[in-house]
Amino acid sequence: MRLLFIYIVTFGLFLACKAPDHAKHDTHTQDSLLTKIQQQTFKYFWEGAEPVSGLARERIHMDGEYPQNDKDVITIGGSGFGLMGILIAEQRKFIQPREAQDRFKKSLTYLSNLPRFQGAFAHWYEGPSGKVKAFGDKDNGGDIVETAFLAQALICVREYYKNGTQEQKEIAALADKIWKEINWKHYTNGKDVIYWHWSPEHRFGMNHPIQGFDECLITYVLAASSPTFPIEKQVYDRGWARNGQIKTTIEKYGFPTEAKHNAHPGEVGPLFWSHYSFLGLNPNGLKDKYVDYDKVVHNHTQIHIEHAKRNPNNFVGYGAEKGWGLTASYSVSGYDAHHPNNDKGVISPTAALSSIPYAPKESISFANYLFNNLESKVWGEYGFYDAYSETANWFPQRYLAIDQGPIVVMIENYRSQFIWNLFMNAPEIKEGLRKLNFQHKQ
Repeated sequence: MRLLFIYIVTFGLFLACKAPDHAKHDTHTQDSLLTKIQQQTFKYFWEGAEPVSGLARERIHMDGEYPQNDKDVITIGGSGFGLMGILIAEQRKFIQPREAQDRFKKSLTYLSNLPRFQGAFAHWYEGPSGKVKAFGDKDNGGDIVETAFLAQALICVREYYKNGTQEQKEIAALADKIWKEINWKHYTNGKDVIYWHWSPEHRFGMNHPIQGFDECLITYVLAASSPTFPIEKQVYDRGWARNGQIKTTIEKYGFPTEAKHNAHPGEVGPLFWSHYSFLGLNPNGLKDKYVDYDKVVHNHTQIHIEHAKRNPNNFVGYGAEKGWGLTASYSVSGYDAHHPNNDKGVISPTAALSSIPYAPKESISFANYLFNNLESKVWGEYGFYDAYSETANWFPQRYLAIDQGPIVVMIENYRSQFIWNLFMNAPEIKEGLRKLNFQHKQ
């Protein structure tokens, strides 16, 4: 009976995705479509997880070819996205509560035993051994931004389980312990800014101060919210906000950017800048004395949609109801950070799909376009492949954790605000936002 049920549900979802144009905007069809995308994409973090840790592999290549023999390398930021995905999967009944708890116990125990750097995690680890894998030159220690992406998930896990059974409370306590051990203050190097990297060998040799606007707002919010190693408000003001210079009047395609993007003058960044920090941090109504982040993320999305409409390079398959949204992803010539001023004709599905809270009509139209026109060229075992180019007839069957994760989370935030509510209702996040003089919707 169970197999028959699965067949009926699966066939129904297939028909929903193949619905004629006039049925595409039916509510039930939209729900079925979004569930299908979430459930299939979640498998990356469930069935595709590195087996020793249960955490997210950096990449999964269906062709079996991996650079630097990194098939079992785990990514800390992507693993944070995956932990949020497990919470969603339990809520959506993709997995059983017992399965979720077992995975959390396994993965959090693994995380608690990894080498850390003033409480912060490295960008990459070798899954089977737990040893740090250097991400680059001098980057063999703590990565406070990747750590922030994980920490927002740890807070969500804690909030989800903190009032549950004894076993659930133990999971919550372990998540809380890891989060509170992160020494955010250390990463200021005694200055009024947070630095991205630190290692015992190279110290602050990477010398990369984190300043807005890009994907890193969450780092400052968490650093201000920490009950154990907090930063002072002036670190946010002088570091991230650049003493107010983050505010700008720059426009692109007639849309104000609101915040100065970390790009060349007049350019805007890839769309993941409006995703990663806002998986837990709800941007709706969120603003400080410098910037209205609600407008930042919505206008950033509209700029990318308008770019696809205008399609200045005449790429195939571009349009507001076709392919739109540029971000960092695989590209026709290696990995690249795509944006309107660096457009290679490559679309990464995470860009539009993870923007669904900001542009639901266009995101759903994009999903329907993929299913109705490109089908198996872009859809596989773990959801939509990372990137494609109709212009170049380029359809690699490869995935990246940091692109798959936001799809699951942001679709859920659009549907129920589930992750946003968990994170924003955490007591220390409320206090941290108050400390930084943020306004946000209650």
